[in-house]
Amino acid sequence: MATQHQKGRSVSYQRVAAAARTAVELLDAYRPGDALLATAAGTLHTRGALTVLDRAEDLPGALRATTADGGAPALAVGALPFDPDRPAHLVVPETVRRGPGPVAAAGPAARPAAPPGGWRIEPVPDTAAYVRGVERALKLMADAEPDPATGLRKVVLARSVRLTGPGPVDLPALLRVLAGRDPSGHTFAVGLPERDGRPRTLVGASPELLVSRRGREAVSYPLAGSAPRGRDAAEDRRNSAALLASAKDRYEHALVVDAVAETLRPYCARLDVPAEPHLVRTAAMWHLGTLVRGELADPGVSALDLARALHPTPAVCGWPVGPARTAIGAIEPFDRRFYTGAVGHVDAAGDGAWVVSIRCAEVSGASLDLFAGGGIVPESDPDAELAETSAKMRTLQAALGVDQPL
Repeated sequence: MATQHQKGRSVSYQRVAAAARTAVELLDAYRPGDALLATAAGTLHTRGALTVLDRAEDLPGALRATTADGGAPALAVGALPFDPDRPAHLVVPETVRRGPGPVAAAGPAARPAAPPGGWRIEPVPDTAAYVRGVERALKLMADAEPDPATGLRKVVLARSVRLTGPGPVDLPALLRVLAGRDPSGHTFAVGLPERDGRPRTLVGASPELLVSRRGREAVSYPLAGSAPRGRDAAEDRRNSAALLASAKDRYEHALVVDAVAETLRPYCARLDVPAEPHLVRTAAMWHLGTLVRGELADPGVSALDLARALHPTPAVCGWPVGPARTAIGAIEPFDRRFYTGAVGHVDAAGDGAWVVSIRCAEVSGASLDLFAGGGIVPESDPDAELAETSAKMRTLQAALGVDQPL
């Protein structure tokens, strides 16, 4: 770490490496412990740590105390947990390197080899218990106050599956496959604090942009309402058309978009919220999406400020947020930690982007904890919600070569 003292204060120096010509260069350079964020707009790879923080409010000071090569604004990367009251994990890295975004040709690499004898699979909760949890959430909504401002209207319930193999997970290979399968999505890997003395990495391919900020422009791209991709072109068309026409999914989507718009509106001089959602496609799923754009009234509001204001949205928590979080705590039998939090970056000028940490797994040694959830609204069917979580797990499942049903 390069550090000097200027006028009585410590100043850290962040190295900005020459830009990569392709995303493949950065994917190949990734090693466990680094951070990598790859989107259609560009790829970011960082290494080392000048400063590590667990409080987002301390980050602006750390960035002001860091000087980057060439006069560029110093940059930080990291993850926010699902529970905003829990510690974050934010890093001002030693080295930053950027490059273009992935393309489909960037990732024909073979998926990591399945371990001999396959994976040991431990669901938490098991599928029957998850269905009972959905039924419990439906009852909570049925018994809730009729007032739409206070009565529980949506609960996002998740489940987790632990996969364990005989040796460490090949994280670089997994990242290359994820970026190749969904080059228009948001592939990420960020280190997390050690747990039980073991390093951890949050890795995934999220379809959902929580918020980005560039200058005065703020963009959020909420997704809610989902359907699996079809096994052939005809089934795929039917699934997407049914999703777009689904009153249940459009209602779920509207809850999220309304909440995002109401959160962003006080920060914006102008806010554009389309009246109708459109279809968003990933390798495993169809989603309803709405692209929300705003012009910030105050240029001092950073991407991290906006991410913290928006998180958690009804897409990952429910509505209203307070009662939904209470229901999640009562029903889910595991700690989400950084799942359904946010992963991203921000620089000293306030520019950056944060994506919702879904379609992801927490990796530690030979084990991965996979997560997936679904939005439960009064019209939800418990068995269909279970099937949706299984479909969402296919993003990681396919990349890992897991043939057993999850």
